[in-house]
Amino acid sequence: MDISRPLPLLGGLTPERFMRRHWQKKPLLVRQAMPGIVPPVARQRLFELAGEEGVESRLVEHDARRGWRLRHGPLARRALPPLARRAWTLLVQGVDLHDEAAHALLQAFRFMPDARLDDLMISYASDGGGVGPHFDSYDVFLLQVSGRREWAIGRQRDLSLKPDLPLKILANFEPEQRFVLEPGDMLYLPPRYAHDGVAVGGDCMTYSIGLRAATDAELGADLLARVADAANDELAESGPARRYGDASQPAVERPGAIPAALQAFAREAVRRAVAGDEAIDRALGEALTEPKSNVWFDPSEAGELTRGVRLDRRTRMLYDERHVFINGESFRAGGRDATLMRRLSDERMLAPRELRHASAEALELLQDWHEAGWLHAE
Repeated sequence: MDISRPLPLLGGLTPERFMRRHWQKKPLLVRQAMPGIVPPVARQRLFELAGEEGVESRLVEHDARRGWRLRHGPLARRALPPLARRAWTLLVQGVDLHDEAAHALLQAFRFMPDARLDDLMISYASDGGGVGPHFDSYDVFLLQVSGRREWAIGRQRDLSLKPDLPLKILANFEPEQRFVLEPGDMLYLPPRYAHDGVAVGGDCMTYSIGLRAATDAELGADLLARVADAANDELAESGPARRYGDASQPAVERPGAIPAALQAFAREAVRRAVAGDEAIDRALGEALTEPKSNVWFDPSEAGELTRGVRLDRRTRMLYDERHVFINGESFRAGGRDATLMRRLSDERMLAPRELRHASAEALELLQDWHEAGWLHAE
């Protein structure tokens, strides 16, 4: 993607300027970000997805008598309210994993690192439907695809929530601006920017492009576990594990005190497990490409890849200076093969002429990924 070219998606801003001016700083309303848009995922298709095992879906209903109600899917069509009933919303998460058209739409946002892009959620709402005023801990793009939705937004200071509700709804929402979005319009909101969207007139579909934003505690715990597992494997291959010994330990009068030698042994064990930045970088790449729990791949039979390859829409592939990461696995890469694999990650496809320059080892690896269903022959 040419990040210096103005995009209608960003209201005529270049991706470079959008990231400098708005990213994690201030909202952006774009009229006709995608002019003439036709819902890539039709309403009937969305309802079918909501009823499938392995697809995360939720039904939110609200009325004055019973208040807020939340049900988790799978949700068969008969479990959904009639289209004419007011104030209900169907949320289907990760639609890009299950539908090629939704996956294609998500590619328009690849001016950001793939490591940050999370998924595409579709919200279908009847007249008056919504999920209440709330905030997200991550950036979000809200693209109106059909119908109309009124958004109220504000830089919320008070983030306290209403108690005893199935949804995280702000107790004291203070909107500062209001917009009605028509099909093709889009609203970008930075993290923790409060917002409340209400469908106007029904048959309202909004696509939410959400970003990943792990906390340091979440990421640290995950990476430490991965580094420790990798260290166990490497130490097992290198020979017998070192076991703590204290031949010089004297008799003690205070048995509750931890010996300094044992503390030193423990510190050194942790340092050996981490083994420098490369181990952490490798664990990060594997964590970022780990498929979600509801993702599976359909294995393919061995076949010729001479006409080019493309990554499966569910495949996550990233790279750093030393490694290529794909679906939770890491591979050392260098030279011409590294260039080829990085191109596959960036472009999500390789043309026949590019494959002609691949080594036998790289072609064997691509063949393995093809048979696993991670990529497909053109």
